[in-house]
Amino acid sequence: MRRKRRRQRSFADLELEAQGVSLEPILQCVGTFLDQHAELLDAVHRDLVRGLKNAKTGRVGLSAEQVLRSVLLQRIKDWDYRELRERIAAGYTLRCFTGFGSAPVPQHQAFHRSFCRLQPQTMRRLNEAVVAVAVELGIEDARWMRADTTVVETNSHFPTDSALLWDTVRVPTRLATALLEQLPKLPERFANRTRCARRRMQALQRMTPTQRRTRQKPVYKALLTVTEQVIANARGVAKAAPAASPSQA
Repeated sequence: MRRKRRRQRSFADLELEAQGVSLEPILQCVGTFLDQHAELLDAVHRDLVRGLKNAKTGRVGLSAEQVLRSVLLQRIKDWDYRELRERIAAGYTLRCFTGFGSAPVPQHQAFHRSFCRLQPQTMRRLNEAVVAVAVELGIEDARWMRADTTVVETNSHFPTDSALLWDTVRVPTRLATALLEQLPKLPERFANRTRCARRRMQALQRMTPTQRRTRQKPVYKALLTVTEQVIANARGVAKAAPAASPSQA
């Protein structure tokens, strides 16, 4: 894994330079900024070689400079990995900015693997350096920060109406059952309707478009009825609980 890759210039590079092809102003400023902050390139290189037994052997991958400039280009343009690869491969100015030149651009999986090796502290250092320059130039005062959300995997189910009604039955049933275990002599009883509600919820989710035209409404009304009964029952248990202390139970 190389910090910088020394690439032999081709005739295509010389011809395009002779035609006056240059970077857009924003990328030109970013490139100048990166040239003045070599410590960022060192941090990226350390992340890329982290965990490798011998970083100087094996297949030649993306250099630290290519990774750093490519990840910045992706954030600036808000591209996904496929579009990032396609844009770099199709544009000479982006090839120059990212350090590829006329060399082949790898597939989007290579960018993904390299970007995933960057540590959070490296990205934090990069953000801090950018903010510091913006404050110095008067572009930003750093008093306000905008943050985007990140989608992560979770075990929460999709919030359909039937699933939410099922949750409305399931959770109060669990809480009321635990309360009755603590207060066995509570006069108010609680009927477990989870099996009935689950069957109706599953029936709604498994219906075909044709079945929904005739069967959805009655099944949905039945699920609403069960939910209302459970809520009323749970409220009765909660209302009677304060009167029955553990010493009286």
